[in-house]
Amino acid sequence: MGEFDLIARYFTRPTRRAVLGVGDDCALLAPAPGMQLAVSSDMLVEGRHFFADVDPEALGHKALAVNLSDLAACGARPLAFTLALALPRVQEPWLEAFARGLLRLADAHGCELVGGDTTQGPLNLCITIFGEVPAGQALLRGGARAGEDIWVSGTLGDARLALEALLGRAPLPPALLQAARQRLERPTPRVALGQALRGVASAALDVSDGLLGDLGHLLRASGVGACIDTSETIKLIAAGADPESVKPQFDLELLHQCTLAGGDDYELVFTAPVAARAAVEAAGRATGTPVTRIGRTEAAPGLRLIDAQGRAVTRSYASFDHFA
Repeated sequence: MGEFDLIARYFTRPTRRAVLGVGDDCALLAPAPGMQLAVSSDMLVEGRHFFADVDPEALGHKALAVNLSDLAACGARPLAFTLALALPRVQEPWLEAFARGLLRLADAHGCELVGGDTTQGPLNLCITIFGEVPAGQALLRGGARAGEDIWVSGTLGDARLALEALLGRAPLPPALLQAARQRLERPTPRVALGQALRGVASAALDVSDGLLGDLGHLLRASGVGACIDTSETIKLIAAGADPESVKPQFDLELLHQCTLAGGDDYELVFTAPVAARAAVEAAGRATGTPVTRIGRTEAAPGLRLIDAQGRAVTRSYASFDHFA
């Protein structure tokens, strides 16, 4: 199968919202009047971001999910995306499953595949995604102010816990491994929540490299510090399971490492004024997304961790860094 046959068979679809999709040198997008384009790119590399034997359908899902998560962090509505795909060889069953996972998630969010590129080489996926957001309403990293609540959506640490188990470092019971692996391989982009938080949250970003590392980007952009209650963050591990049922099985430090610096969560961490607590909770209910208050912003720079008794946690936790 040649390159253009591959594109035609697996990745060419009619477009409804894009002016022009796959087939020309460029796709054409026309955001609605009064809207701004939100654009993001993410790359997934075999051996760096996923195992060689990963389910291709799950890989297709995740490849788009991590980009949708970026749109969610800005409060943007998805429009379209491009796919640059390097393949060692053409394997039709692999391509069928990959395209199925990719396009099923795309359809769920009304996001059209409008172009890209294919070539032969080590397995590598790069998606560029386009969304739209009302002018001046995008959620940004630099809007937090001292004295605000810090919130996180969904669960934290499950993906890292699954990775530890798959690497043989933390054996998991079958049911827990299945739930955690689902979070690693098929993350849920919080697109609806991001849009619901426009005008409510003061700053936001998605958690891809670990809570503390990503939150640190928001704090620096906003010029504030923060205090995080680790007794709240540890409750968010194990696919929502009761932490008391998880703790006896694992070292407490491992659970803190997973929740505070694990990465691959693709949840939203965001700030909002104290007066907006009811509005944040309403946004969570309206979108079917759990939201948890985990700390507060402070005027003094830096990031402090405390335990349930308010005592300082002195252990440091390093988030993922591609070049560390």
